[in-house]
Amino acid sequence: MAETNYSTVKRFRFKIFGQVQGVGFRPFVYKIANELKLNGFVKNSENGVDLELEGKSPQIQEFINILNSDRLPPLARIDKIEQIEVEALYREQFEIIHSTLNVNNGSKVALVIPDMAICNECILDVDSPYKPKYYDYFATTCTNCGPRYSIIQTVPYDRENTSMSTFEMCDSCESEYTDPLNRRYHAQPISCNSCGPTLSDTIEKTAKFIKDGKIVAIKGLGGFHIICDATNDEVIKRLRLHKNRPTKPLAIMCKDLEQVKLLASASEKEEELLASKEAPIVILKKAPDAKIKISDEVAPNIDRIGCFLPYTALHHLLFKQLKNPIVATSANLGSEPIIIKARDIKEKLPFVDFVLDFDRDIVNGVDDSLVQVVDAKMQILRLARGYAPKVIKLSFKSEKKILAVGANAKNAIAFVIEDSIIISPHIGDLGSLKAFEFFERTIETFKKFYDFEPDVIVHDMHPNYETTKWAKRQNKQLVEVQHHLAHIYACKAEFGLSGDYLGFSFDGTGYGSDKKLWGGEIFVGDERKYTFKPLKLLGGEKAIKEPRRVALSMLFDNYSLDEVLSLDLDLVKSFKESEIKILYQSHTKNLNAPLSSSVGRLFDAMASFSSLLQFQSYEGEAGLICEQNYNPKVTDAYEYTIVDDIIDIEFDFFDKELVTRFINTLAQIVIDVSKKEKMEVILSGGVFQNKTLLELVASGLKRENIQHYYQQETPINDGGIALGQIYYLLKSNI
Repeated sequence: MAETNYSTVKRFRFKIFGQVQGVGFRPFVYKIANELKLNGFVKNSENGVDLELEGKSPQIQEFINILNSDRLPPLARIDKIEQIEVEALYREQFEIIHSTLNVNNGSKVALVIPDMAICNECILDVDSPYKPKYYDYFATTCTNCGPRYSIIQTVPYDRENTSMSTFEMCDSCESEYTDPLNRRYHAQPISCNSCGPTLSDTIEKTAKFIKDGKIVAIKGLGGFHIICDATNDEVIKRLRLHKNRPTKPLAIMCKDLEQVKLLASASEKEEELLASKEAPIVILKKAPDAKIKISDEVAPNIDRIGCFLPYTALHHLLFKQLKNPIVATSANLGSEPIIIKARDIKEKLPFVDFVLDFDRDIVNGVDDSLVQVVDAKMQILRLARGYAPKVIKLSFKSEKKILAVGANAKNAIAFVIEDSIIISPHIGDLGSLKAFEFFERTIETFKKFYDFEPDVIVHDMHPNYETTKWAKRQNKQLVEVQHHLAHIYACKAEFGLSGDYLGFSFDGTGYGSDKKLWGGEIFVGDERKYTFKPLKLLGGEKAIKEPRRVALSMLFDNYSLDEVLSLDLDLVKSFKESEIKILYQSHTKNLNAPLSSSVGRLFDAMASFSSLLQFQSYEGEAGLICEQNYNPKVTDAYEYTIVDDIIDIEFDFFDKELVTRFINTLAQIVIDVSKKEKMEVILSGGVFQNKTLLELVASGLKRENIQHYYQQETPINDGGIALGQIYYLLKSNI
């Protein structure tokens, strides 16, 4: 090192917060510090990364400028830097030193980051016979890609705290792991053909099973996929039969982007998401002139298809043996969480013909993320692999540690530590014991990550939600937040909004503050001002699975029993006359016929009236089919009234364009109310997953120059409820 003028030397201590562990940040710092001839050290800590720099002020400032530039490693993100000047030590080198972790101070805030898709450099290694240690090696990874959340037990993210701790590195891997200038420096999952995890069988054998029309289970990053040939009608029918999944769309994995474009239409933004490091499932439009004939059984009755690309070396190697796309759906039973152990495949999914496992344990199960593109922007529908755990930075520090337990459907939890809201990956519907155990296990996992014990638990108002019951058993301070208000606050959290907005919260069902079922609510600030005319759900929860019951209830609102029986409608014909008479009594006497203002249920009714669907096999099926049947050539809408703040649409149940005019009417209501209230607008709730509706509303609000917000990086459905619960508490001064 050049001779130093000690009178000009300064030393600074930095604490760096953000996504800075396990992403190549320390070797990046090491390289830049050496280039700038700075001394000091860098290390992982409970908070993120600790760093000390010593040298001349211009070089230190240049270093800081680089930290604030786009030169960071691909997975790194800095949220905050704390800096103080300390006494110079006049050392002659910069070094990376071992992590420090005080397990008793209760202040771990270093971020646990998501699993990422294999990078292009690692794919080149896998394909190169000149690199025999990685050639055809299924678990090849580096600092810029591979497993993180799925293998970590606690922070800091060091090998001994992961499921790689049982694999001793060979000399070659050790050399790469300890070389700060190598891209595998401190890549905790580093391994190779000589020293790493091994497969339970060959990839060639697995591929032959798929080509022979068999169903296989293959272990991925966060759990097993059930896989079969996506062009084979018979094997997909068998898969649907055994999984009791009659029509719910199945995702397909394609070899590459070129193969995707042979079967679906993809915009520039959709292609970008498919090829991104997060590698989510992206909902695309089926290509009308598809060059590859995917089975109609993959996504029946709709014009959309969910596609994603290989995101591990194992997937990449599998496609060397296959020419067809594959169905790749989560290995689970009903509403249970994704399976992470091979023995559970054999026990719970005995129809699977072959299992390909490997001996690196999955510590934390995580599903595939699901996204769509609306108005050229990403909209996350399921926040999971690649995107979660998700961190939202606050402009202030919370004085209390807060846990929010979310909704019963599409559950995710969220919690606050200091100035960070951390959202868990998708947990799922809590309709089974296994799912609820997964919910509890996820809470314990995050507690362990961050030495976290909540001061306050926030939950939904619904007394029968499993999350509410759990919260009330914890002997903690509790705060309840109304479901639809939580939707609005989830959007406010994503965009860091404060103050009053006009909030449209449309979904399937949520428990109202008046103990009724809501789902079509318009808020001014925190107060509900407008709602849709409530309808009776004949048979209670049965009406959610049978759209015809919702439609029949609307007929009973407008016609006598004899008139209903005489109507020439498929929905009427789907009932026996005796059933209609019983349901009429239920309607008139309010027997098991709770009132609901749900817009989601209105979509169900429209599908039934239009003879598109009388029974739903999965949540949201009616909405998807309505969207499929939208006619963009029809631009008019129905009349509606607002009397005493209740919105009443004047439907024509016999209209052949009922679905289209209904969607147009919803959009018009949002635009009209927004013009009347003269406020900035928030759109949230599961109904706004309807791409057609959301784009109509967004374009209408743009025409009127009305500022509006809808979630893009957090789920607009019930997966965002926990986020909204927390943000409501943070902003309400309770």
